[in-house]
Amino acid sequence: MINIAESIEACAKHYGEEADAMRAYLLQGQESALALPNRGPLSFTDTGELAEEIRTAYSEYGFYIFENVLSGEELDDIKADLDLMRARFPTGPESQVNAAGEPALGADAKALTLVWSKPLGDPLGGTELANGRHQVKMFEPEASEDAPQAAPFILLGSLQFSDACLRAYAHPELLKVTEAINGPDFTPFNEALFIKEPGIGAAVSWHQDGVTHWDSPDFNEDIHGFNFMAQVFGSTAVNGVWVVPGTHKQGKLNIKALVAESGSERLKGAVPIVCNPGDVVICNRQLLHGSFPNCGFEPRITVNFGFHKRSSVLGVMGGGIHSDAQVFDDEIVARRSRAIGYAIDARRQRFPEETPYQYQPFLASDSTYQWNDSARAALKDYNLDDLSI
Repeated sequence: MINIAESIEACAKHYGEEADAMRAYLLQGQESALALPNRGPLSFTDTGELAEEIRTAYSEYGFYIFENVLSGEELDDIKADLDLMRARFPTGPESQVNAAGEPALGADAKALTLVWSKPLGDPLGGTELANGRHQVKMFEPEASEDAPQAAPFILLGSLQFSDACLRAYAHPELLKVTEAINGPDFTPFNEALFIKEPGIGAAVSWHQDGVTHWDSPDFNEDIHGFNFMAQVFGSTAVNGVWVVPGTHKQGKLNIKALVAESGSERLKGAVPIVCNPGDVVICNRQLLHGSFPNCGFEPRITVNFGFHKRSSVLGVMGGGIHSDAQVFDDEIVARRSRAIGYAIDARRQRFPEETPYQYQPFLASDSTYQWNDSARAALKDYNLDDLSI
């Protein structure tokens, strides 16, 4: 059971003279978040369209919380895979072996796999990494003396390492939501696990995810796609992502100016994403968002996966953040979309009582996919083709 009051108090104490201000900010943010009318069960009309009230709230605020999407059984599968993956993590950022001396997870990967941080650090803020989109550095509290020197906080290309995450990727109702927003010919984006362990979980500085289309004459609120954020243990004001509602419609923002206006990194108008295990958040990639270091007592593990409109990707020079900058042609999009096919079949095998989602581009090309050992080998380093815009 999450005791948010204790976590807020523990977090505030890390901020020294700013403790009272941080405590008040967390409490007010939590209250404001729970007052927003943008949460509820996944709902569709009789004709299969996404419920109008959901689409309207998502458009207004830039995020929506779908409650109770992942069953307890599915969450248990993900947790079991997390335990297996953790046992394979390298012993440190420069290591190629795990604690047992065996080849570590991702040791033979061509693509970046694990991103590390010092405990309670902000490794991206104020740097030129990710095209410099993390414009400011968040406060970095002192971790406890027994904290590790570094800890992983992002696992990239997660579908190749976890069958449970692969199956969640093909949740039929989530893919119906994707179709409603991005069209039936939607494309993948990228997938990751965000790992915010209590007492060591890193901050992610305020940023907007989009790179490519800010100056496009066709700019609109959905042009940079969205991410689903499935919560394994829940999300709170202390360990969760914070967002500034409505900023997905405002174009590219000057984050340094917003911090200066607010007087600190505690941005005015921001709210945390507060939700329970099994809830899935849809978050517009243009929405201003970030997270504070996890100084509390509860872990947050987020199964992250995103999608784009095909028109936002095809023939476009990629942003070069999640994969090398390249023009995304039909061949690359088709190759990257194999993950959807493998995921649909993997989910069909695990949950045969469900009606699998039918992905329109596969129907048009008569493509078929089966999840087996050959498919597992084919998925290795699939994220080299992440469609990063």
